Amino acid sequence: MTNETDFLIKLKSGDKQAFADMVTVYQKTVINICYRFLLNKEDAEDVSQEVFIEAYHSIRDFRGEAKLGTWIYRIAVSKSLDEIKKRNRKKRISSVGKTLGIEFISNLLVGSERPDKSIEEKEGYSMLLKTLGKLPENQRIALTLSKIDDYPNSEIAEIMEVSLTAVDSLIYRAKQNLKAILNQNPPE
Repeated sequence: MTNETDFLIKLKSGDKQAFADMVTVYQKTVINICYRFLLNKEDAEDVSQEVFIEAYHSIRDFRGEAKLGTWIYRIAVSKSLDEIKKRNRKKRISSVGKTLGIEFISNLLVGSERPDKSIEEKEGYSMLLKTLGKLPENQRIALTLSKIDDYPNSEIAEIMEVSLTAVDSLIYRAKQNLKAILNQNPPE
């Protein structure tokens, strides 16, 4: 991509090649974001298509107050949450503590391990995502953006449209709630 301003001008003018370039640059990240919320590759791919359709239709309204990637990420989170609400997910995993090791969780919470780097090697990753599903929505979003996607808290505040203090609080409460969930079902 050229610089972001020139790129946005091309996107807003309807340049199909610029849109194709945008999809190429952000597609993998968008699919990963959607997967982290939906826990299903096919659903994540479907929702990612909706993300880019939404981006295509609303790019002219993009004011540039955030980075293009942040704006697309916000759409991906929103579309993923819409999909979850549509399905009215109520499935809960009762034996999270038995299948997830405490060490794996503690490494995630302190940020020393990125589970998505070795997803095949971490059977517990899917269970972690399901455990995250037990958290209140705002806590889950903040913790996912911070500890899994490695976004700085300032950018998380932009994405979630809340204050930086609120982001800090959400992440802290999410960690506490995860610990409580694991204490209810300790590993054997």
